[in-house]
Amino acid sequence: MKRIWKSLLLAWKWVLLSVATSILIILTQPTPLLAQEPAASTTIETTKPSSETTKVQKLREALQRSSTSEAPKPAPEVSEPKKPESPQEPPLTPEELTRQLKFIEADKLYLAGQIPEAEKIYREVKQPFGKTLDNQQRKAAILDPTQLSPGGKVYWRESEAGIAQKLQTKTLVPLQLLVEQYPEFIPGHIRYAEALKQYDRTNEALDILERASSLYPDQPELVKARITALAADKKWMEASLAARQFAILNPKNPQAPEFTKLAEENLNRYKSYTQGEIRGNVLGNIITGALGYAVTGSLLGPFSALDSTIMLLQGERAIGESVAKQAKKQLGVIIDEDILAYVNEIGQKLAKVGGRDEFKYEFFVIPEESLNAFALPGGKIFINAGAIAKANSEAELAGLMGHELSHVLLSHTFQLVSEGNLISNVTQYLPLGGTIGQLFALSYSRDMERQADNLGTRLIVATGYAADGLRNLMVTLEKQQKNAPPSWLSSHPGGNERVSYLENLITRNSYNRYAYEGVERHLEIKARVKKLLEEKKAREEKK
Repeated sequence: MKRIWKSLLLAWKWVLLSVATSILIILTQPTPLLAQEPAASTTIETTKPSSETTKVQKLREALQRSSTSEAPKPAPEVSEPKKPESPQEPPLTPEELTRQLKFIEADKLYLAGQIPEAEKIYREVKQPFGKTLDNQQRKAAILDPTQLSPGGKVYWRESEAGIAQKLQTKTLVPLQLLVEQYPEFIPGHIRYAEALKQYDRTNEALDILERASSLYPDQPELVKARITALAADKKWMEASLAARQFAILNPKNPQAPEFTKLAEENLNRYKSYTQGEIRGNVLGNIITGALGYAVTGSLLGPFSALDSTIMLLQGERAIGESVAKQAKKQLGVIIDEDILAYVNEIGQKLAKVGGRDEFKYEFFVIPEESLNAFALPGGKIFINAGAIAKANSEAELAGLMGHELSHVLLSHTFQLVSEGNLISNVTQYLPLGGTIGQLFALSYSRDMERQADNLGTRLIVATGYAADGLRNLMVTLEKQQKNAPPSWLSSHPGGNERVSYLENLITRNSYNRYAYEGVERHLEIKARVKKLLEEKKAREEKK
């Protein structure tokens, strides 16, 4: 009995100590303490190769060789059996080589400012999605109802009558027909969204404004209506991004300063809400830490709970910088001037239009063969070398990086960390606790992946890349996935589902598929990355 009272007394002392410490943390809000630089990181360095021939020449030579009828000489017999090798990528067919050369030609025209000529070639080599809006010309925006055709004016008058009489069908039906038949009429989208929201159809209203602002991103009243609707739905981070992107992409617009102010206001709302949520978790972490000590007699749980709370209160940037140092040490990074310059150039270009300049964006390449990447809070992006090796163009790699960058811009990782903080502290005392925590996190993941696909695609469009960069990379990934789990078990949308969603997104918003691909430069970096991976594999086999 005395032992039980002694444990409870110690637990109560821990609660008092933790409460006092947490109150002090909340009041003082210390500046982030950066982790010390690791003494030695695993790195892979390379030397610059001599450039005797260009990639285009190599492609042409390969194309000529593939078209000759000379049979290859048989390889000499080897007495000792060879070790089984990992499957190699099949060589390109003559048609694929020709397609690459056409992409290179179109890219050069695009960079030279000969956009129509480049677009013509892009259209020749790219397969259509199916039913697309590619051939439809976007009409000039209409702001005045008097400029509508007679049919459009009828829809507008009918909607006004419906609003005056407070009749749902008489309001919504003519507005739906109006935006479908006259998408260039900006007030129609705004009024339709307002009416949908009035009848508790908020998601549909947001969808209408998203489509319209994608078609006409330079229309300030339309973008402002979307920002207002997002903020009203407590989607402050998305509202902030929409405002900042308008200000960045339209610096000469007289309303740009107003949008910058809107961006800051909504960002502060998001930060205030998040800090409130974290402070609410402090007491829960203290209690679980104290109970953990009472049950297990170990101080590891309480200190872990307090530690994670301190880091959360320091913010996204502090978490990202601390974890990135550990990740670089554990995973190893590739140090190669050409590869890093290439990846950093793409990443900084995307980050510039992302709308959150409070982060220090850094991009790292790790020597892993799989097609993957991950993001840490505060702008730290890690890309597998295999993603570069398996991508077919700069636009595809930009699509992947834009997706991961979107997780940072939308604070997805930070949300999961902050919202899952209490769960992880509770489940650490349970059998299979880590698995339970992961299952809780999965409920957020699929929606977040969709948001990142959406924003990532918008980022590559805003920076001049072909809109189907991410979609094309997903096609590659889908082909490489074998024995993949059903899509409903995965934290990411399934392959077919994801490709279809991206195609619909590009088609619905009329994003331009026929823009810069960046094939030639990517092929050069791709060859360099493959060589690094081969050298790494050879070293591992010797061990």
